[in-house]
Amino acid sequence: MNMIPRMQSLLPLAASVAVGLLSSSAMAAPPPMTMSIDADNPAFSGPAGATPKGGQVGFIDSISRRNAMLGDMWGVRPWLGQYGITLGLQETSEVLGNLTGGTRKGFEYDGLTQAVMQLDTQRAFGWYGGTFNVSGLQIHGRNLSADNLGSLQTASGIEADDKTRLWELWYQQKFLDQDRMDVKIGQQSLDQEFMVSQNANYFVNTMFGWPMVPSADLPGGGPAYPLSALGVRMRAKPNDALTFLAGVYNGSPASDNNNPDSQHANPSGTTFPLNGGVLAIAEVQYAYPALGSMVSADGPQPLSRLYKLGIWYNSESFADEQYDTTGRSLADPGTNGVAKSHRGNYAIYAVADQMLWHSENVDDRTLNFFTRIMGTPLTDRNLIDFSLNAGFTLHEPFIGRDDDTIGIGMGYAHVSNSVGAFDRAQTFFGTYTPVQTGETFIEATYQYQLMPWWQLQPDFQYVINPGAGILNPNTGGKVGNEAVLGIRTNILF
Repeated sequence: MNMIPRMQSLLPLAASVAVGLLSSSAMAAPPPMTMSIDADNPAFSGPAGATPKGGQVGFIDSISRRNAMLGDMWGVRPWLGQYGITLGLQETSEVLGNLTGGTRKGFEYDGLTQAVMQLDTQRAFGWYGGTFNVSGLQIHGRNLSADNLGSLQTASGIEADDKTRLWELWYQQKFLDQDRMDVKIGQQSLDQEFMVSQNANYFVNTMFGWPMVPSADLPGGGPAYPLSALGVRMRAKPNDALTFLAGVYNGSPASDNNNPDSQHANPSGTTFPLNGGVLAIAEVQYAYPALGSMVSADGPQPLSRLYKLGIWYNSESFADEQYDTTGRSLADPGTNGVAKSHRGNYAIYAVADQMLWHSENVDDRTLNFFTRIMGTPLTDRNLIDFSLNAGFTLHEPFIGRDDDTIGIGMGYAHVSNSVGAFDRAQTFFGTYTPVQTGETFIEATYQYQLMPWWQLQPDFQYVINPGAGILNPNTGGKVGNEAVLGIRTNILF
């Protein structure tokens, strides 16, 4: 049950702390692996003969030409490859800080180590179309958003509790001619496949991964980084342009929905709760030009696009944002403090990735637009009823820098009218509380490819009306607008 009691003694400070706790559950997918973890790919070791068999000279000489810093890991990757096993290891580290606004100013470090191992059943023992996957996370450092910002749309997609944890554990099997269908079963993180914008992945802010609506409204923030949930996912491709995704998962990634920190309720990722309701999600995707489409060499190249439309539904119980079980306002001194319960919750979303321009002379130089819109009409049980992300990315912004990407994007989250009514009721009954409305941020970023395995990414974000207008416990006024500056680095080992 997602029944969260609200007591009449709720103070403005407690309200701002609650928003901070909510922010810590708003997660996004971490940066994707920067290359395919294929043990047979010679890019792991650079040019033939460059990886040393006994000395360090060859290792250093070829390091700038390898797609993974450790190459073949002194023979470990080829040895695993004989058994159909591939291994990927990536470290993301960053320093972010707010120069203005927030509950306090300052810079903090946080980092994430991802490890992914997959087994191809065809190569391992002759079973076609099967893949076993296991991945783990080692999260370190502090969370700027919780410590300094109090924002709803948290500054970094890798912010999470300082833990070492299992992330995903699943088996996927392909079926039909041309692998037109596949089924995945096990512990899964939905942000790896659903609601994804390929151009939004270049940004740092959490909301360019897992959106604000499910982050705020689903139990435990939903099965997304650093959490996951047991379930079954089916994917079908009736033709090269259309893809259908559908999945059914446990309703919550945490075993205790009353715990405000869902990560603490499942600290190692090995709880595997099955006591929740059901989270069902479906998505249809349309791609143009479709894979395998004929393109005329003499004609103009088509501007590629990918559109997605989806819906999710959760069958668990959700607490009312405004009224108790007797119909009184939860801000009323006479309330019993127990929120009215509602069965079920849902939202609808749309995602678009659209190429706007590509250079006639440089193949990799393209300008792209992306947007993702999500909303729910169920304002009585949700903190956020609408969220929007949009932006532009330019690949190869400078001639010769074909692996670089520059981007500018924004995010907006609207607090439901029920939450605003509760804020007004608190002030009416004697406890001044700013009325939460909406929060907007803008981000500018540049992903610089220092080496094939190493990226540097300076980043700037500006947050308007942080926390949608929450009280700053240090000043008695609203939290001021925030200028967040930092740098991220991705290293694929």
